[in-house]
Amino acid sequence: MDSEALKKYSALHPKPAGLTLQYGTAGFRAKAEKLDHVMFRMGMLAVLRSKAVASTIGIMVTASHNPEEDNGVKLVDPLGEMLHPSWEEYATQLANAEEHELQQTITEICQKAAVNQHKDASVFIGRDTRPSSEKLSQSAIDGIFVLDGQYHDYGLVTTPQLHYMVCCQNTQGQYGKATLEGYYEKLSKAFTELIKQSSSSGESQKHLKIDCANGIGALKLSEMEPYFPKEVLIQLYNDGTKEKLNHLCGADFVKVHQKPPRGLDMKPNERCCSFDGDADRIVYYYQDATGLFHLIDGDKIATLISIFLKELLAKVGQTLKMAVVQTAYANGSSTRYLEETLKVPVHCVKTGVKHLHHKAQEFDIGVYFEANGHGTVLFSKAAETKIRRLAKEEKDNEKREAAKVLENMIDLINQTVGDAVSDMLVIEAILALKGLTVQQWDAVYTDLPNRLLKIQVADRRVIDTTDAERRAVTPPGLQEKIDALVKKYKLSRAFVRPSGTEDVVRIYAEADTQENADALAHEVSLAVYHLAGGKGAPPQPL
Repeated sequence: MDSEALKKYSALHPKPAGLTLQYGTAGFRAKAEKLDHVMFRMGMLAVLRSKAVASTIGIMVTASHNPEEDNGVKLVDPLGEMLHPSWEEYATQLANAEEHELQQTITEICQKAAVNQHKDASVFIGRDTRPSSEKLSQSAIDGIFVLDGQYHDYGLVTTPQLHYMVCCQNTQGQYGKATLEGYYEKLSKAFTELIKQSSSSGESQKHLKIDCANGIGALKLSEMEPYFPKEVLIQLYNDGTKEKLNHLCGADFVKVHQKPPRGLDMKPNERCCSFDGDADRIVYYYQDATGLFHLIDGDKIATLISIFLKELLAKVGQTLKMAVVQTAYANGSSTRYLEETLKVPVHCVKTGVKHLHHKAQEFDIGVYFEANGHGTVLFSKAAETKIRRLAKEEKDNEKREAAKVLENMIDLINQTVGDAVSDMLVIEAILALKGLTVQQWDAVYTDLPNRLLKIQVADRRVIDTTDAERRAVTPPGLQEKIDALVKKYKLSRAFVRPSGTEDVVRIYAEADTQENADALAHEVSLAVYHLAGGKGAPPQPL
């Protein structure tokens, strides 16, 4: 490590006095102007991680569904997964080190993580469409350069595309080609093969309106369109040419506000979906003939995929172990339907995709989606080998055809991370193959009415939780109060959890009616306000 070069470049990316940031569930997030030093240092950290694991590491510059003024950075591990938890601590340590401590901090990380500094390092970097992203990705490149790393700059890509590239690179092309063309070709080929077998005709089945959140998804879908079969009719809205990123649109807006995005004209019973800003989340929705809005979130996506995969497994006569992984935010109706009607085991884990991904790896087939629409399906190596062999060698025609459908599903799904483009194609293929309308899909089960609120507190750490964040351990008396409130309403439950990134407590409540869900959420928010040090005026009834 050249200490003079480190000093020189570090001075170009100074750390603002008194600023402390935490590497959270999805990396660092903050106002863009506060992140220059963080990006520079994450460039260095990616080099160290690459040397430690002798693999290519990814850096994605994005703040996902946050407002356009924000930005952030996520590091991607060798198989396209999230950064290893032990390195999250190093990321926080390096980001918060004072200028004069930088060299010492790097040395400490190298000692703790057994980094051989003489090894080569390779980093892939990508960015979203925010005005600040290009400059910030250049800061990360400076960090890579200081520690003698090699890099490949993919420029504008979706977050899932960068995860995909990293995985392709580190598996020597077994997962696919580490190029955008490779990504488009792999997904479109599998999708085309799948819909060849669909008997459903009629334009309404194949017509889809997509709200791209004025983000990177619009750009990449436009590039991908020539690869799609001509029957696929997609219309892009909020393509970033007129409005600000994530402003009154996108998957997060639609999910939280339970209403359509601005800038998309919905006709009754039209199938629509929304991506988030970096295209790793997706939700579907439609408006019925009476004008009522129907949201189809991650829970219903997981259910549709589970129904389809279970039918295929039955056809191929395979006893592969399949499970669905959810978080506490999953609607109670979805959990009941999966366990009682579909007879698929459901596991609940802490919020955050890394927790779901990790749990899903324990099964032959692990389906995971957060209610916000972030998720994917993982196939174990053994399950994938078995399915591909059956697709090639099975003598029974029906079994072989079902195995081929499963094989194409494996190729269509981006197993590295939730991917709005891949998930959309999976959903469209299943709806076409099963001949389902969006209304029929929605009617599989009825969501319990629910409400999501958040409250500002002086310090989010006063709340500690257990049981996959479903029960509060501290402050004393809070869980007892929630339990007493829940007893007042039918089919109800509620929980609170601290945000991973800001001094906010999130409150979730569901009950038999929207009125009761709203009342319960409000009463729980008052309990949090009084027992956990709420800021400002007490929350008002909804």
